[in-house]
This record gives sequence, structure tokens and C-alpha cells, in this order.
Amino acid sequence: MQLMMLFSVFKGNSELPTAVNVTWSSINFKTILQWQPKPSGYFYTVEIHGQTSDTQKKCILTTETECDVTDALRNVKETYTAHILSVQSAGMDNFEEPPFASSEKFTPYNQTILGKPEIQNYTQKDSKLNIVFQDPLTPYMFPNGSFQSIRDIFKHDLEYKLYYWKDQSSGKVRSCSSFYIFCSYIMLHNFCTTLRTSIFAENIFLIFFFALQKEATTKSNTFEISVDNTNNYCFYIEATIPSRRENRTGQESMVFCTSVGRTILDGMYLVNCHAVFSIARKKCFDFEYISYFFKV
Repeated sequence: MQLMMLFSVFKGNSELPTAVNVTWSSINFKTILQWQPKPSGYFYTVEIHGQTSDTQKKCILTTETECDVTDALRNVKETYTAHILSVQSAGMDNFEEPPFASSEKFTPYNQTILGKPEIQNYTQKDSKLNIVFQDPLTPYMFPNGSFQSIRDIFKHDLEYKLYYWKDQSSGKVRSCSSFYIFCSYIMLHNFCTTLRTSIFAENIFLIFFFALQKEATTKSNTFEISVDNTNNYCFYIEATIPSRRENRTGQESMVFCTSVGRTILDGMYLVNCHAVFSIARKKCFDFEYISYFFKV
């Protein structure tokens, strides 16, 4: 979940405290505004200002420190600024402009986090792995009452990436086991920062990552890939918006594994391996740099 720090601007009645540590949090266009502190003796009111749209008020006279502003951001390509007003009770006359915290700009189309795709069906037959999945849904509805998906909004900007790997090669399993131990040691001892710049760590990571995972891309809701018919495969899917400058890749789907001639313990072991692998990839290493280093 993305958090963007905002700054405070003090205006009007300086006797009232102004909100601080304000953040935008947005997944699949469901957007929550959060801030501090909890008010005592006053209230908050949220104003949403669009560059071309009228100002909208949300969470009027609230004592909460968060506000669901999804309905105010329906024009998802619009750029918005939020004002968190500190106000006295409605029964008190106050003709001064209330103090407020003014946010950084937020554009839902460019900045909302892409949620997890839902795997609906998958089959491995002979040398083909077929996967069918569903687009994440947004809070916004069509006139008929059905929810819009992220594909309905992003259209041709939306792609999906499939990451998959063999789960029945003894060599791959041994590599996975070694990687599990290696990354567990890193995370438990908080060595991520030190190892991030270590050539040894980069080389180890490259070996395990590219030995275990392959990838494919689609603009549809299906994957059909050629695989080794003597092995089972595990996989997960992520949505991606290649045109974005930030937040290009979304949340990972659940990991699934095909089950031709495999025991339950085999599948559990390899899914656990992927979980550690995923954490290390995102938290311990500069993945974009390592990918570039490998391609060179």
C-alpha cells in the first residue's frame, strides 16, 4: 500500500491544531485519507479540490483521523489536493477561514496500487499450462449496478505478468532450500542494508532468481505457455501498467501449483520457498538494478 507524506499549511484560526502526517492510501481506486492527531475539543472536515472539478466536502465534523474519499475521486485521471480543515463545533459562529493541512497532489489513475488478480482456473496438460484469471474490481459501478474492474478503467494500458517455475527438479529444489536458508539468515539478522551493496549477495540472488523463475506477459485474462510435461509448475500473477513512472507493478496473486504426480508436502514446500523469495526480492535487494546488471 502506497503512503505519501503530506505537509501542513497553517491558515485562519491559529488556536486550533492542524493535521499532520497525512497520507494517501489507495488500492484499486478505493482511496483513504489518513492523518494525525486525534482531535480534542475540535473537529476535522475534509475538502477535496480537483484541478477542473468543484470542491467536495467529505467526513464533515468528524473526530476520526481517516476518511474514505473514493466517491470524490470518480474522475480518476483528475489531479486532486486534499485539505484537512480543523474546525470548531457547528453551533459556534466562526467567520475566519479554518486552519488546514494541504496535501501533495494525487492522481488516482497514476498512483493507485493495483490489487491482486484472482486465479479462476488452471490446467497443465501435456506441454501446455493454461491459466484463467479475473481482473481486480474497483469500488466504482456501471449504471446497471455491476462493479467496474481495473481493466474497464485502464483498458489497453493494463498488462499482466506471469511468473512460473518448475517444482519437481531435484536441482531446483536444492537451490530453493539453500536460498530459503540464505534469505532467512539475512532477514533475521537485519543484514539487508549491508548486503544490498555486496557483490556476493547480488551474485547469489541472480543465481537463485533466474534459476527458479520465468515470466510471460499478456493483455488478456489468460495465459497459455509451453512447459516441460515431465514437471509440475508453480506460478503467480501481477497486474502492471508499463506506462507509469511509479507503482507500475501491483500486488501478487496467490501462488498455485499444478499437481500432476506430486505430493501435498512438495507443493507446500515450494510455495513457502516462493514466499521467502518474494520478500527478499522486494526488501533485501535493488531488483531493478540487479535485473539490469544481469542483462548487461
